[in-house]
Amino acid sequence: MQIESLKVFCDLAETESFTKAGFINNVSQSATSQMITAIEKRFNTHLVERSKKKFRLTREGQMLYEYSKQIVNTYDSLHSNLQQIKDVVSGTLRVATVYSIGLHSLPPFVKRFLKDYPAVNIHVEYRHAEQVYEDVLSNIVDIGLVAYPNNHANLAIVPLKSEPLVLVCPPAHPLSGKSDITLDQLKGADMVGFGTDTPTRKALDKVFRHQKVAVNYKASYDNIETLKRAVEIGTGIAVLSACTVEKEVSAGLLCAIPFQGGTLSRPQGAIYKTTKFMTPAVKHFISVLQETE
Repeated sequence: MQIESLKVFCDLAETESFTKAGFINNVSQSATSQMITAIEKRFNTHLVERSKKKFRLTREGQMLYEYSKQIVNTYDSLHSNLQQIKDVVSGTLRVATVYSIGLHSLPPFVKRFLKDYPAVNIHVEYRHAEQVYEDVLSNIVDIGLVAYPNNHANLAIVPLKSEPLVLVCPPAHPLSGKSDITLDQLKGADMVGFGTDTPTRKALDKVFRHQKVAVNYKASYDNIETLKRAVEIGTGIAVLSACTVEKEVSAGLLCAIPFQGGTLSRPQGAIYKTTKFMTPAVKHFISVLQETE
């Protein structure tokens, strides 16, 4: 029985999904099922209660998971130490990120990382915030990148550089000529924003309530690019990260107006599961993300 089979079993136990366990290990759902069946035959016991209603490990399955996790972690630690001895960083790094970070903030860091560690294969998945947390907790990815990171008992948060927020409007908008702006000047404004359940929208709405600034949301979107197009055609103005509109501002399609004193910013963070073994690739990638220049 190979260590790879034990890893698939551990991933199955943690994701509670044959499909997800297969995806993590680059094998099909059918192959995953065959691996588990082979392990069951090897130990002559049932490991998983195959019910359509709910996934559950048997008592034997839970014991095998605990021992297998130790074996897999020991193997990963050995592989990591051997890489450090040879001064080589390789392997696969899976990252899940919200769209705004992945499309605008992340690319320079990926480029810098691959320049220093070309033997690493990076796979970036663009997801909504709640899906990023789910993917990290399910071990589908190694690292998640989110705005306004939430504390979780099983997650570690690495604070990253906050991004300044700016008011974004079309060039013909009455506010476009201002060098800066205050929140009070947004009272009664027609706006567009992210959906009400997104971290950025929740944070902005909290600021507006605290400052007693009532705005009129004309539409909500779940995608940064669609939101920017809505501002371009005059549906409403928006508060966005400055880096997400650099291209449009440079092309004269949008105007970005800073808030007085840099009063608004969006915190960002890298999240990873505390019980997941951190490979050298993960450690070095986080170090690159923390660089400010």
